[in-house]
Amino acid sequence: MESQKKEIFENVAQRLKLEGFNVVTRDESRPWGGFFVIDEAQAQQFADTYFDGLDVDTLKIGGKLSPKVLIVAPNARLSWQYHHRRAEIWQVVSGTVGIKISETDEEGELKSYVPGNQIKLHQGERHRLIGLDDWGVVAEIWQHTDAQNPSDEDDIVRVQDDFGR
Repeated sequence: MESQKKEIFENVAQRLKLEGFNVVTRDESRPWGGFFVIDEAQAQQFADTYFDGLDVDTLKIGGKLSPKVLIVAPNARLSWQYHHRRAEIWQVVSGTVGIKISETDEEGELKSYVPGNQIKLHQGERHRLIGLDDWGVVAEIWQHTDAQNPSDEDDIVRVQDDFGR
């Protein structure tokens, strides 16, 4: 599993480099997988590459967008969570992933998503990304909802977490 994780991270890193993206942060330490944070100045290029040319100006709520790539391991789940200062848009890049969404703390039904599927999550909407049979790669854009106080990794309210965080 660990060698698979290294390989998938290297493949994604190589792909991002070939596509001309500047990786600001690379985190392989998450118990469910990890992520790459892309330079915010490249938000439109990221949208062009992963979101069929979605116009980032139409996405801006608080004036700032943060592009990211999530990598989720097979049979791993991110926490059942929501955010106070951001909405998110996800696009499945590779692998099949499971996603649960709900307006309340009660988990919604598990739905499978494949490459090309796009999911929009509203500020405060509960959600969970789940790795199914294979590694899943998901492009994500954070839509910051508070320009004075942009979202960050601390803006996660965990309703339930498999890892006790």
